[in-house]
Amino acid sequence: MSRIWLTGASSGIGAALAERLLADGHSLAVTARQPAALRTLAEVYAERVLLAPGDISDVVQVNEIALRIERAWGGLDLVLLNAGTCEYLEPGQFDAALVERVVKTNLLGAAHCIQACLPLLRQGLRPHLVVIGSAVTWLALPRAGAYGASKAALRYLVESLRIDLAGEGIDATLVSPGFVDTPLTRRNDFPMPMLWTAERAAEHIVQRLEKRPLEIAFPRRFVLMLRLLGALPASWRLGLGRRLARRPAEA
Repeated sequence: MSRIWLTGASSGIGAALAERLLADGHSLAVTARQPAALRTLAEVYAERVLLAPGDISDVVQVNEIALRIERAWGGLDLVLLNAGTCEYLEPGQFDAALVERVVKTNLLGAAHCIQACLPLLRQGLRPHLVVIGSAVTWLALPRAGAYGASKAALRYLVESLRIDLAGEGIDATLVSPGFVDTPLTRRNDFPMPMLWTAERAAEHIVQRLEKRPLEIAFPRRFVLMLRLLGALPASWRLGLGRRLARRPAEA
């Protein structure tokens, strides 16, 4: 069984992944900002759960988490970086502080975790780094500038890092979900086509991890649609975006 570190484990895809991986018999270090949400896992699965709460946007806390894992297990076989956030830029109200908040968690938080986990993965068996991105990176959408930029940068980071890690025998997989029903997406005020449950998304991811694909993207039809639209000429994409855009008066 594998030694796994999972971030964003308290809700949504992360909580569903935690349940699925623990049910399969793995040992799991679980990270989230709210430790109370993680205690139930420890109560149910006892010695196979290592509580490692903290804020991944804080490099000091991330380093402390990595040290706790090292002392307990010595190394890691699989890292699942799932923690993330989303805020929207309203028309006529560009907010650089909002962009900074989203990038701090989605990109820099992931970078802190990667820096901390790589020494542990180098001590693991068939080490595997898995990062949760987003299907939105294939097509720019209105109001999603902060979230999309953070996830597009994360895509580039993972794809570049994958090249550098190949010689060390560490595989890297990017997960690109469409819309998944989570506490975060329930705040969305727009239709979410082809919405999956968190449990379905977690099952889909776990079933594919053993083959270590370069990318796990779902739902298939939604991803295909975004990729095709993203390949259109820039002027066509602009026209499509303007049709989808919210007017400033509606904000």
